[in-house]
Amino acid sequence: MEKYMAIITAACAVLALVFALLTAKRVMNFSEGTDLMKKISQSIRKGANAFLKRQYKIVLIFFGVMFVVLGAMAAFGLVTPYVPFAFLTGGFFSALSGFVGMKIATASNARTANACRESLNRGLRVAFSAGSVMGFTVVGLGLLDISVWFILLKFVFKLNATEISGAMLTFGMGASSMALFARVGGGIFTKAADVGADLVGKVEAGIPEDDPRNPAVIADNVGDNVGDVAGMGADLYESYVGSVISACALGVAAFAGNIKGMALPMILAALGVVCSIFGTFLVRTKEGANQRQLLRALSRGTNFSAIVIALAAFPLVWFVLGKEHWTVYFAVLAGLVAGVLIGQATEHYTSDSYKPTQHLADTSETGTATIVIGGLSVGMLSTLIPVIVVAVCILVAYFVSGGANNASMGLYGIALAAVGMLSTLGITLATDAYGPVADNAGGIAQMAGLEEKVRERTDALDSLGNTTAATGKGFAIGSAALTALALMVSYIDKIKSIEGGAQKIANLSVTNPTVLVGLFVGACLPFVFAALTMNSVGRAAQSVVREVRRQFREITGLMDGKADPDYATCVDLCTKASLREMIIPTLVAIAAPIAVGLILGCTGVVGMLAGATISGFLLAVFMSNSGGAWDNAKKYIESGTHGGKGSECHKAAVVGDTVGDPFKDTSGPSINILIKLLSMVSIVFAALVVNFSIL
Repeated sequence: MEKYMAIITAACAVLALVFALLTAKRVMNFSEGTDLMKKISQSIRKGANAFLKRQYKIVLIFFGVMFVVLGAMAAFGLVTPYVPFAFLTGGFFSALSGFVGMKIATASNARTANACRESLNRGLRVAFSAGSVMGFTVVGLGLLDISVWFILLKFVFKLNATEISGAMLTFGMGASSMALFARVGGGIFTKAADVGADLVGKVEAGIPEDDPRNPAVIADNVGDNVGDVAGMGADLYESYVGSVISACALGVAAFAGNIKGMALPMILAALGVVCSIFGTFLVRTKEGANQRQLLRALSRGTNFSAIVIALAAFPLVWFVLGKEHWTVYFAVLAGLVAGVLIGQATEHYTSDSYKPTQHLADTSETGTATIVIGGLSVGMLSTLIPVIVVAVCILVAYFVSGGANNASMGLYGIALAAVGMLSTLGITLATDAYGPVADNAGGIAQMAGLEEKVRERTDALDSLGNTTAATGKGFAIGSAALTALALMVSYIDKIKSIEGGAQKIANLSVTNPTVLVGLFVGACLPFVFAALTMNSVGRAAQSVVREVRRQFREITGLMDGKADPDYATCVDLCTKASLREMIIPTLVAIAAPIAVGLILGCTGVVGMLAGATISGFLLAVFMSNSGGAWDNAKKYIESGTHGGKGSECHKAAVVGDTVGDPFKDTSGPSINILIKLLSMVSIVFAALVVNFSIL
């Protein structure tokens, strides 16, 4: 079983990476268009590369310090000697996923704009193909990291299943740490540029979005890539790997050290790669398609992949676990269905094809305040369905897996539901990552002065991208809740395996004051984290706003199109501000579980993890969906309703969209990383807490 598991997982990892490479080559064969389009694309590419280079230098220092800390802990027997190296590989592959995605996105933006000169379907294919490179790079590198570590630990170092799963859990901490840096840093950059460009350009100066006279327009386009592509790639890599390794750990516990508990989630993830590849060939549309038809084109591919893996998972469960555990299949199915339902609920609340966003656009008739109030309301209301879906998924997965008789099997089922939800991540992420490419394509079309029909086509793709991006965030947040629950159980098991730990974790009742205090602290952490990241966006945006106003005021002939703005200064401002501001939120996320553990002990950490998971899930859904609804309400008005572009309603919607920018692209999507990173750090530092906690 072990050899087959390693071979299948490694083979599918290679298959995903080869498919990504071939798709990238196909994208690169398309023309970038005119010389001006090439020049604009090159400016965006240069800015994105400069940002990542400076960001990775800072992250490298952090990883170097953490490697030394973990190495010292290994020397004192508090962690195994594999932990420091697993931490590094997790962070490296997470960063590499985002980097590859950013490279293909910046290479395909002008190609997408040029393809839209020919037809909408061709533009969709180029943008979606670029997104596919990102999606299959993430799953390929994730499975490669998992399979290589399994082969090393099992066949080289000769560890048993329990030791293997414990060691593999720790590289999730590296992936989560890198993902948080990427999401927060990239999110601050993109939203600072976006807010500065919109408030001064569209609201104050009254010029169109992506107008070349706007000094922040290149920074805005750079931000789409470093935040929504590089940050998202690192984020989804972490989600994907975290779900698989947490299921592996609980599988080993459920089957008393038998390797088959690890085999199912790994082979299931590998099977998802094959299904996703087939699904990509079904994504196409006809000329003149509206947003709902475009969404159907993307849904055709994702739904096909989900249906195929739903059918294939049954014989897989039967073969790997045996006929006595065949009901575990319904846990996988519950995760798949839950992912689809969360995606549909997100689409309902954020797409301008449905009433919530259309009604939100209606509120712009009475001004800025009412559209802001309406957006907050939509986001809050949108939390209800995901909570119900996740709750039902947890109950179904627990009981169909035999949780009534064996709690370990029930918890294993919940972890498998998270794997099921993310099993088709290759194509799901492709539909998400294509959005920033389409957004950049629209900017290039505007700046290069292409014909109006090209901008209409890129706008149609961009509007759909907002919905698919919100859906992708819904998947990530939903899976984060399930994975965080599985990791919390892994933390409890880890404490029990340490000498003297079982006594310290014996009382987990909410009447235990340390658990209760931990619940309050944990529930507060996502709000503190969101506040820090929102403030960071605000401070960075202020510097961009002042710079754009200065250039409009001081550069003679800029507004008449007779002089060029200084794009580089705005890019540099965003880079410096985002790299400075990303450090504190990330350090808070890493330090909090260690501090809580040393003060409140193991039971306090369990309370903290439970509180952070619940409040973080709700806050992340609320912020992501509010931001998505505001954005699409603005685009709905720009399509011609309520006076169209330049109207008072449009100005109100732009402000609403500006408020929603850090909601949906900085704070909201970062919270799902936060709740998993808290668990990962807690597991890695478990021995430290057991031996040195005050309570």
